[in-house]
Amino acid sequence: MAQRIGALILAAGKGTRMHSDTPKVLQRLLNDPMLRYVVDALRPLFGDEVWAVVGYQAERVRKAFADGTVRFVEQREQLGTGHALTEALPALEAAGCERILVLNGDSPLVSSALLESFLLQAEGADLAFASLRLAEPAAYGRVVRKDGRVQSIVEAKDFDPAVHGSVTGEVNAGVYCLRLDLAKKLTPALSRANRSGEYYITDLVGLALTEGYEARGLDCGNDPSLFGINSPLELVQAEAFLREKILRGLLESGVIIHAPETVRVGPRVRIESGAELTGPCEIYGASRVAQGACIESHCVLLDSNVDADTVVRSFCHLEGARVGKNCTVGPFARLRPGAVMEESAHMGNFVELKQACLRKGAKANHLAYIGDADVGERANIGAGTITCNYDGERKHTTRIGAGAFIGSNTALVAPVNVGCGALVGAGSVITQDVPDGEMAIARGRQRNMPRRVIKS
Repeated sequence: MAQRIGALILAAGKGTRMHSDTPKVLQRLLNDPMLRYVVDALRPLFGDEVWAVVGYQAERVRKAFADGTVRFVEQREQLGTGHALTEALPALEAAGCERILVLNGDSPLVSSALLESFLLQAEGADLAFASLRLAEPAAYGRVVRKDGRVQSIVEAKDFDPAVHGSVTGEVNAGVYCLRLDLAKKLTPALSRANRSGEYYITDLVGLALTEGYEARGLDCGNDPSLFGINSPLELVQAEAFLREKILRGLLESGVIIHAPETVRVGPRVRIESGAELTGPCEIYGASRVAQGACIESHCVLLDSNVDADTVVRSFCHLEGARVGKNCTVGPFARLRPGAVMEESAHMGNFVELKQACLRKGAKANHLAYIGDADVGERANIGAGTITCNYDGERKHTTRIGAGAFIGSNTALVAPVNVGCGALVGAGSVITQDVPDGEMAIARGRQRNMPRRVIKS
């Protein structure tokens, strides 16, 4: 019978070498925190059995993952990786886990396939860890072997060639699999007698061997998906690697990408074959671009959906927006959270849409602000129109009926309804409902008077 296994992410550190107050695991690659990448790699294998140990700015990390994709254990004192494992053991045991996969939260390039392969190779071992072969071992812990057999892992600060032998280039990759009962037995023996004054999870290797257990080192070569991030330079290098990998996959799947060297696409974005992108542009979060859609240059999309045969013209910004089929957006348009454009709607230059819907065939082609509004099918919004949705305390809704025509430079003071087929004269300030099919003009009467001519 297969043993129940849980995954534990070590995510408590500040990351002082990042020179930032942001928790290390919340540092972003392609607009997603690096911890998100690790969680997403684990979930296909572990489902809900994913825990993270948090410490530095723990509440900030919890808030970033309020979607429930990971369970949290707090390490109130950051006393090292071994201490973090110790703090998490009760939660893992209570969940019925018999084995634990442990990995660092600063390894955003790790993949589900690699972790699955590692677990298969670790089967039967009391403790297993992944190692890398690097020409420059940097701050990675050194793997010490004798006659090919693992002896220990020694952290870089504590490594002494006179004691541990010459540097071989084999280093600890920060991925472990071990029995939970073994972890419970060995963690009390961990010591802080090292240069960092911390409890190291790596010391479990030597302790296990001393007690007669099998500790298996699995050599993964120089696989970059196991590289950790410890500095801004490494963060940028990992992001560049990931960006190129994502774009290569999109190109191979049939997405047309012009100037791909200037295009940035996040890992959770879905772009269908036959879509077309022109750089520079950025598409992040849970965005989707459907087949036949075209995203022109200098656009930014975040958590937005663009449906088939829609054109998003240059210099547009979409956040939390949904754009239907055969729409035209921009150029220079902004769709804020809650913005919806139904099929064949048009939104032109310098138009802003917020928590509002343009129904099928509706148009707002020039210089308008439409907030907290419902614009009916085939309605036309003239240039300079604004919905005055905020009274200083609360937001209110404007409703414009199907086929209505709103003249230029109109202010619609919400809450207000403009009926189907109604016409609002240019320059009006509308404070009362306009019935279906009627015309409203709300402006001062024009008066023409003789001009006074001033003689020079």
